[in-house]
Amino acid sequence: MMSQDLNPRGSSARGPANSVDDEHILDAARDLMSTIGIRRTTMADVARAAQVSRATLYRRYPNVQALAVAVTTREFVAALSSVGLFDGATGRETIARTVVHVTSAARSHPLLRRIVELDPDFLMPYMLHRTGRTSRAQLEAITGGIAAGQADGSVRAGDPAELAAVVLQLAWSSAFTGPVFTESADLLDAQLFDLIDRYLQS
Repeated sequence: MMSQDLNPRGSSARGPANSVDDEHILDAARDLMSTIGIRRTTMADVARAAQVSRATLYRRYPNVQALAVAVTTREFVAALSSVGLFDGATGRETIARTVVHVTSAARSHPLLRRIVELDPDFLMPYMLHRTGRTSRAQLEAITGGIAAGQADGSVRAGDPAELAAVVLQLAWSSAFTGPVFTESADLLDAQLFDLIDRYLQS
């Protein structure tokens, strides 16, 4: 079985439940999901990889779906930590460069690529029906950048939140479907920058 192959060294000593932090569990879940996908990952696999009991794992996460949400949220919110590092000459350039950077990182992220390849249905609710924590964090960051660009005159007039929603849709398209049309990450980045720059131009 897959779960048996994931830990060839056998069981290790497991510490008390309160001695294991969530980051360790999420790291183990991320590594598994990046390798075999969400659907094939079991709670038993994660418990074994994290060296915790299944009871400990279930006390923190009720099922694999909840684990997957926690893992993807952590990974993609972490990508937003780079916001502000790519300052441009104008607010518009800063937004475009930062969004391109985060999108490029997401596009090449092993977990996202595996989800797209094996478990695309996991993404569907967030793309078609509702926003999740990650999307809200992205929208908030982009909205703030657009407001700053409007203040310096480089971004056109309009509701910053509405403009940010369109920018995020462009980024999602580049991250999820861009690789279908070309293998050139540089080309995708250049095209996304141009789209965002032109869309926000005052």
